[in-house]
Amino acid sequence: MPGINELFQSADWKAEKHVPMIDAPEKVNKGEFFKITVTVGIEIAHPNKTEHHIRWIAVFFHPDGEKFPYQIGRAEFSAHGESASGPDTSSVYTHPEITLTFKTDKPGNILASSYCNIHGLWQGAKELKI
Repeated sequence: MPGINELFQSADWKAEKHVPMIDAPEKVNKGEFFKITVTVGIEIAHPNKTEHHIRWIAVFFHPDGEKFPYQIGRAEFSAHGESASGPDTSSVYTHPEITLTFKTDKPGNILASSYCNIHGLWQGAKELKI
């Protein structure tokens, strides 16, 4: 039986619409809050239809030298055009993007994961320096 880490897919975000792209500074000041934005589908838009959409994005920070990452935030995307009239009949759609603010005293890696209802789990990462 495969472990969960074997189920995550990754690729170059410029060539693959499922990879969560992390927009964050490369270097931050110790202990100062900063913003990061994670988006799925920057270069190639991901479909946002009832039958094919991004369900959620989760963001973690793994400080250098620590065993486990910290969950920074998570967003659920619930509106994909569905309504009581049927699939893709609503005018309400969410966009798979999350902006978070946090601070840290250590360098490490920002990790993001996303879930496509058809193509499964995807991951992205970005190094953070202090």
